[in-house]
Amino acid sequence: MKLTDAEWQIMNALWKQYPATAREIAENLAGEPRWAYTTIKTLLARLAVKNAVSEQKRGNTSVYEPLVSLKKARRTALRNFLDQAFGGTVEPLLNFLAEERKLTDKQRQELARILQNEEDRKGGKP
Repeated sequence: MKLTDAEWQIMNALWKQYPATAREIAENLAGEPRWAYTTIKTLLARLAVKNAVSEQKRGNTSVYEPLVSLKKARRTALRNFLDQAFGGTVEPLLNFLAEERKLTDKQRQELARILQNEEDRKGGKP
């Protein structure tokens, strides 16, 4: 499932607090300008069609909950990004980060630690 920038904002607000109504989501949206209630409802309807959120009626009010985890959404977004920008492979991304973004020593150490932990978790298998 691919999320638009606006859908990401809605989902981020919903992951912070759920279940939530559209008005509660509006209150949790960061930044300006304030979103119109109808815009939020439209985006929630799209997210429901994508099976990213569930909608339950409580009286006259719709209450929403995420059906996809933040981790799964990030995984999908990263895969899409890797496919589009780096031909689907990680190595060019790592090279880009190391060369273009000028990783600090602390960031390089953290990356090495993460990779080592992953290798240890897999039992040293490539």
